[in-house]
Amino acid sequence: MSEDILKHPVDRYVEKGGKRMRYGYTTGSCATAASKAAARMLFSSEIKDTVEISTPKGWDLTIDLFDCKIDGDRASCAVVKDSGDDPDVTKGTRIYAAVRLIDAPGVTFKRGKGLGIVTLPGLSVPVGEPAINPTPRAMIRKALASVAETYHYTGGFEVTISLPEGEELAKRTFNPKLGVEGGLSIIGTTGIVTPMSEESLKASMRLELSVLKEKGIRDILFVPGNYGADFSEELGLQTDRMVKISNFVGYMFEQAENMGIERILFVGHLGKLIKVAGGIFQTHSSYSDARMEILAAYAALQGADQSCIAQVMGCTTTDDAVEVLRQSGMGRDYFDHLAERVKIRCERKVYQNIAVEVVLFSRKYGLLGKSKGAETFEALFK
Repeated sequence: MSEDILKHPVDRYVEKGGKRMRYGYTTGSCATAASKAAARMLFSSEIKDTVEISTPKGWDLTIDLFDCKIDGDRASCAVVKDSGDDPDVTKGTRIYAAVRLIDAPGVTFKRGKGLGIVTLPGLSVPVGEPAINPTPRAMIRKALASVAETYHYTGGFEVTISLPEGEELAKRTFNPKLGVEGGLSIIGTTGIVTPMSEESLKASMRLELSVLKEKGIRDILFVPGNYGADFSEELGLQTDRMVKISNFVGYMFEQAENMGIERILFVGHLGKLIKVAGGIFQTHSSYSDARMEILAAYAALQGADQSCIAQVMGCTTTDDAVEVLRQSGMGRDYFDHLAERVKIRCERKVYQNIAVEVVLFSRKYGLLGKSKGAETFEALFK
C-alpha cells in the first residue's frame, strides 16, 4: 500500500453499532477522478493537485491527485483509494488512469497492469473486457464528456486503467473464483463506500452464485463461513461449488431460487443453523439470538426433563448446550431431527423449488446430525 497522505479525505460519517464511522469512495470514483484529471491535463497542459467529480449517490467529491504526468499525446495521474473506515483490501492503493485523444467518438477502455480481465460469463461485463463495471464506465464517460464540452472537443478518449498492486491484492478477493483474472475490478454502484456495508457483501455473494449458475451448475454447497468450509473439507466434499453465505441465509436461498438452482447441501455450525430451525434467516447476533430457546424447545419435544431444559437455557454457547443435552440422553436422533427441521425451514423459504439437505456440526464435537437425504447430496460433491 502507498504511504500517500490525503489532504481531502471524505468528511462524512455514519453511526454503526454506536461508533462513528467514515465513508470513503469506490475504485470507480478513483478511476473517474484520475481519468478526468488526465484528460483535463491534455487540454490545459496544467498539473493540479485535486479534481472534482460527482457521484451517483449525489455527493460531490474533491479528490487528491498523485504522480501526474504529461507525455506527448498522453497524460496520466493516480488517485489513492480512500475506503474510509471500511476494511477494504484496496484501501490506500493507487489507481492510475492514462488518457489519450483518439478520432473515434466516445470512450475506449484499455486494461493496464493490475486491472483484471473478465474470463467467465455471469458478470455485468462481457467476457474479454477489462473488469470495469457498468457504473464506473458510465461515471468515466460522463466526466470525460464534461471535459470535452469545456474545451469544445468532439473526438474520443482512450482510457487505460492500471493498479500497480492489483494482481497481488486480487488474491485476497473473490475475483479468482468469479472469473476475473490478472488483477482487481473497478467497481461501485454509488461511487461511495459505506463502512461495513451489508449490501456490498450480499452483492459479492450473489455474483459468486451467478457465476456458478452461468457455468451450468445446479447443485450448490452453502456454508455460513470458514468453519463450514473447513468441515466440508473434512467430510471430503469438493468446494469448487461452494458459496459462503455469511449470516444472509434467507437472502441467499432466495437468490438461489431466482437463479434456478435445484439442490443445495447446507453445511453449518450448530450455533448458526439452530436459528434457522426456529425460522430465523438472518443469523447475525445483532438481529437475533434464540439459540438456547430453540434447542430447549426441540429437546422438550423429544422428552427432555425440566432439569435438562433449565440447564440448556442457562448455557452461553451451543457447545455447552450439546454437552448438557448429551448427558441428558439427547443423542444422534435429536440432532438429526434438528437438521431435518433446518431442511424444512429452508425448503419452505423457497416454496419447495429447491431440494435442501443439511449437515450440522460443532467445532468441539464434530459431526452432530444430518437430514435424511444428506448423504445422497454429499455424494454430489465427491
